Amino acid sequence: MLSPRLRRNSMKQRTLTREVSVTGQGLHTGQPVSLTLKPAPPGSGLVFKRTDLSGQPEIKPRIAQVTDLVRNTTIQDGHTKVNLVEHVLSALSGCGIDNAVIELDASEPPIMDGSAKPFVDMILSGEPVEQETTRDYFVLEEPISVSKGNSSVIALPYDGLKITCTSADDRGIHTQHLTLDIDPDVYITQVAASRTFTVYEDIEELLKLGKIKGGSLDCAVLIKGDKIISKDPLRFKDEFVRHKILDIIGDVTLLGMPLKAHIVATRPGHAINAELTKALADKLAGLAKQKKKRCKTLLPTETSLDIRRILDTIPHRYPFVMVDRVVEFIDDDSLVAVKNVTINEPYFTGHFPDNPVMPGVLQLEAMAQAAGIIMLRKGEQGGKTAFFMSADKVKFRRPVRPGDQLIINAKIVKMRGSKMAQAECTCSVDGQVVSGADLMFAIVDEEV
Repeated sequence: MLSPRLRRNSMKQRTLTREVSVTGQGLHTGQPVSLTLKPAPPGSGLVFKRTDLSGQPEIKPRIAQVTDLVRNTTIQDGHTKVNLVEHVLSALSGCGIDNAVIELDASEPPIMDGSAKPFVDMILSGEPVEQETTRDYFVLEEPISVSKGNSSVIALPYDGLKITCTSADDRGIHTQHLTLDIDPDVYITQVAASRTFTVYEDIEELLKLGKIKGGSLDCAVLIKGDKIISKDPLRFKDEFVRHKILDIIGDVTLLGMPLKAHIVATRPGHAINAELTKALADKLAGLAKQKKKRCKTLLPTETSLDIRRILDTIPHRYPFVMVDRVVEFIDDDSLVAVKNVTINEPYFTGHFPDNPVMPGVLQLEAMAQAAGIIMLRKGEQGGKTAFFMSADKVKFRRPVRPGDQLIINAKIVKMRGSKMAQAECTCSVDGQVVSGADLMFAIVDEEV
């Protein structure tokens, strides 16, 4: 059986070895706040915890919880709200931290110097550590694009996280462009230290909206006309576009799963970043729904399977479904299945036009699919697939032609836990064995 492309690799999930804390002031609220990063178990993800509220409620940062996108990203679940989550989420994601509790005693993380570097320093002092569980990724397989006014963001398939960004103001004075392949080293050295910035003319309006009450040159760079006003010199000559990349990383973290894609952004902001993350989340949810619909767990009480239940069980589709019906489960370890061989099989046009013969490798495939169904019927194997690994003692005794009905006998003869199995299989036509093999295969997660 062919395996679907897996959406995980050898990378392990990571958390912190110990908790670390920092104090500061919120940018928009102006309130003092203490923030603590704590280790968390595998699979728990990133979680905000408001220790200042009754019951110390927790909130997992997801795009569906976004309520405010004016110069920050705010999430809310009921009465639990956290403002400006993007910098700390960007730091955790950029450093490859999958699982952590983010405790804070106010509604907003401290703005610190306006960059993610203080949070990165916290993370490094907390000593990131690998966990036993493998990291899952959402691997984008088709382009997604969103646009809003003069801003646009496109996500393209890519084996990694790459961001190409163009930052510009309305006058085109401070246009900057940069492309980076993001990994922890690149993030720490090329992205994290870039500070937030604003245009002088926007300050009055932001104050009227109740924003930037804690803003100053200690935590932001100010643009006034063609001048750049900063307490300290710029940290990069293109610091503005680097901070835009920092924000994109933080906002995309609201997907809830590490992303593999190439993001191309023109004049991005939190609103357009959220539109992209929502489109990605919708795509991810759709794929998960398809997977759930397809991968229904076989019931031990089922004594046979029609083609619909076979398609519920295995990921194969036309023209590679090699089992038409499971006639009988003889016991927990063996079955009898049928493959009807017709002249309409697509491979007969080339194998061979004047003397059509079913390829031996497809008979092997039919045996492997049948044996895989047995294994998937054992225990809780929903969301799994059988990955064909090897074949031994393979014999082809006579040709199989259009009009023949393959009777497939498969029996599991050896198990290694719930992940590996060996099967003895034969294919017969009219009571005569036409092929046979001993097969080895593994049960693996079928990723979305």
